[in-house]
Amino acid sequence: MEPIPLAVTPHTDEAFLREVDEELRRDQMADVWTRYGRLIVGAIIGGLAVFAAILGWRYWTHSHAEGEAVKLQSAYDAIGANKPDQAAPILADLDSSGGPGYRAIARMLEGNQLLQAGKAKEAAAKFAAVAGDDAVGKPYRDLALIRQTTIEFDTLAPQTVIDRLQPLAGKGSAYLGSAGELVAISYLKQGKPNAARDLFKEIAEGEDVPDTIRQRAVQMVDAIDVGATDLKGK
Repeated sequence: MEPIPLAVTPHTDEAFLREVDEELRRDQMADVWTRYGRLIVGAIIGGLAVFAAILGWRYWTHSHAEGEAVKLQSAYDAIGANKPDQAAPILADLDSSGGPGYRAIARMLEGNQLLQAGKAKEAAAKFAAVAGDDAVGKPYRDLALIRQTTIEFDTLAPQTVIDRLQPLAGKGSAYLGSAGELVAISYLKQGKPNAARDLFKEIAEGEDVPDTIRQRAVQMVDAIDVGATDLKGK
């Protein structure tokens, strides 16, 4: 009698080893989950919380910036309508609690308003606050320093003006005209006409210098040259 074939083919060694390997992996995964399941779930929840916090912060920052922009525009509108009393509390709010950029603009607008009211010392202090605020961008700080120095110019020693503004009065500087003019006048006050003439000449030749400042610089170069000729004639 022929042997009856079995319904299931016996496992080969390769298939048996594969099943053992898969079973071992399942046991290992179960063991990992038993030991570290809570930590894994905690890490996932923590990651989601961080992600949610980042989204929330971005939303708050965007909304806050929009609110500050609206306030600043309201202040501009009030100033444009010649209603400084309406602008004052808005600017004061941005001055005390606004972001660095809005704070700087608010302080400089406050400085302009104080200057128009004849309060030069208080106005200079507002610009000085911007110039000394490291959280504010350098263009704001440089502009504020020039405005502060312009207001205080008649009360400052010439060397103080030179020390403050000489870094902004170099060739290629965006503030060559305004800063350079003050430095050149300070050279004249120190009795240094040659240094003043050289700087005025540089300002006159500056392509990005406003026309009014360039014209004044040309006139100053001519005046210094005439003065030098008169001295030689004597």
